[in-house]
Amino acid sequence: MIFRESFFITGFPGFIATRLVERLARSETQFFLLVQPQFVARAMEEIEEIADFTGTPLESFAIVEGDITKENLGIDYDDLQSILYEATDVFHLAAAYDLAVDRDTAFAVNLEGTRQVNAFVGELKNLRRYNYISTCYVAGKREGEIRESDLVHNSGFRNFYEETKYLAELEVEALKETLPVTVFRPSVVVGDSQTGETTKYDGIYYLIQYLRKAPTLLRILNVGNDKVRLNLVPVDFVVDAIAALSRDRRADRKTIALADPNPLTTSQLFDVIAKDLTGRKSEFRPPPLIVEKMLNVSFSPRVTGLPHYAVPYFFIDQAYDTTQAKSLLRHHNVSCPRFENYVSNIIDFVEENPSL
Repeated sequence: MIFRESFFITGFPGFIATRLVERLARSETQFFLLVQPQFVARAMEEIEEIADFTGTPLESFAIVEGDITKENLGIDYDDLQSILYEATDVFHLAAAYDLAVDRDTAFAVNLEGTRQVNAFVGELKNLRRYNYISTCYVAGKREGEIRESDLVHNSGFRNFYEETKYLAELEVEALKETLPVTVFRPSVVVGDSQTGETTKYDGIYYLIQYLRKAPTLLRILNVGNDKVRLNLVPVDFVVDAIAALSRDRRADRKTIALADPNPLTTSQLFDVIAKDLTGRKSEFRPPPLIVEKMLNVSFSPRVTGLPHYAVPYFFIDQAYDTTQAKSLLRHHNVSCPRFENYVSNIIDFVEENPSL
């Protein structure tokens, strides 16, 4: 087959990468999907579903066994030569997306893995765009407004996930001088705004699962606060934005925050979820300092379902500027929906799939 473009994608068959492949799939596009050996069978199943759903020939998809932590990404020599000459666009999504990730894994996958991908990208003969998926939380413990142009800081980090994604983005940022690079920084990614589908319950899902234990009783006491905003974005918005801007020349050498420009406070989030579950909002709000202390006592995770490592994210005083994202995405009619407009779909999915 003759292809107009060839996409090299890491992180498949992860949730976002799989949806991105489905979004980008078309008959004239070739996909080189870097897959770790233990995920090949699952990757084949996902490809078959994508091909069937999109009407894209199976011949458009090539599974490439490898590992981003290895030299040349662990790719077989012959396959590597083909990719180096044929790949036109790279989407680097592979990472250890876990707030509790240990130091060695975080540095090996998020930092060294990105270094290896960077080296690989530098060898491509027909590169049009290197799309790197970072996170808003490279801001670490910074407070206040975080602009899309902000990166370097010495405020510290809450965990090895934040630290290694920050260090990795520094490495990618340096490539902008010589390569066509676009950095995407999603905030907290939740399920699909239309179907509610997700593959992991964390973040806001801890609050949803907490309230579901006894909605009528637990909704009375609002454990959120009026100052902290938890920035949530549905996965379909993230995928649509990446797909659109990866082909937009105006996004070349830009860093783009894929965040909600008007996020709800944690107390508002509590009420939105409580109202969907019970038809009523909360009635009392204890002081945030007391709530934070209670969430950090030893037995709290057993009661609330919220692990200690996730507690700080409900008390972060950060706001993510999306000026550049809004300016670019308006040309593609892509915008982040309001959480209150799709919360029912998120909760419905959780109720239909109580455990993942």
